[in-house]
Amino acid sequence: MQNPADIPPNLTGQTAMILYPAIDLKDGKAVRLLRGEMDKATVFNDNPAAQATEFVAAGCEWLHLVDLNGAFAGAPVNAAAVEAILAACPVPAQLGGGIRDMATIEAWLSKGLARVILGTVAVENPDLVRQAARAFPGQVAVGIDARNGKVATKGWAEETNVDATDLARSFEDAGVAAIIYTDINRDGAMQGPNVEATAALARAVSIPVIASGGVSSIADLIALRDCGAALNGAISGRALYDGAIDLKEALTVLRG
Repeated sequence: MQNPADIPPNLTGQTAMILYPAIDLKDGKAVRLLRGEMDKATVFNDNPAAQATEFVAAGCEWLHLVDLNGAFAGAPVNAAAVEAILAACPVPAQLGGGIRDMATIEAWLSKGLARVILGTVAVENPDLVRQAARAFPGQVAVGIDARNGKVATKGWAEETNVDATDLARSFEDAGVAAIIYTDINRDGAMQGPNVEATAALARAVSIPVIASGGVSSIADLIALRDCGAALNGAISGRALYDGAIDLKEALTVLRG
């Protein structure tokens, strides 16, 4: 499996920003939500593994998976769909949603998942994040989902008073592989990412940051790439399904 640090530099001498195609799983299907609302789900593919295979055939280097039901339930719900994707695709995949204890972390990594994303527990049990990052170097990421700068948990259903940047900084010495920063108000809305907030977060920490939420065009990807902060990558979902972003073209652009 390819580590983000192993991605070769592009022709400008900079490390190419990774594009992570997103497969959000609800009731065993590949869907996209609007601003995280479960009752506003659009089904894009009844066969998530087939969708993942399409992304891999187009040349993607990673897959971003989310167990939406699991995020609300607090435990894996779409495990069968995730396992089918892992079996079908040779590229590494990261997964978030419902991963809230060490046993679940260990189980997923033992099944071939390259990286787990810990979101709710990063707020409620930060010691678990630290323990997992020590036990599985390079395989634990923190998901920071924010609405107006404040972190939301449990599938974005619960608001907190935790500042997104403060939470990110609290893991500086934890050894986490990446921070996935999602602007909830932009997610699935096709209105462009929050470039300013994402860049500010990336400048505030040394941990690699992956942008998520609102990436709806190749211009958005270029804006993130050229934002002045060294982003590890960007996640896109609806734009790839709708055809607003051609995956092959976007990968070519990002690789320089």
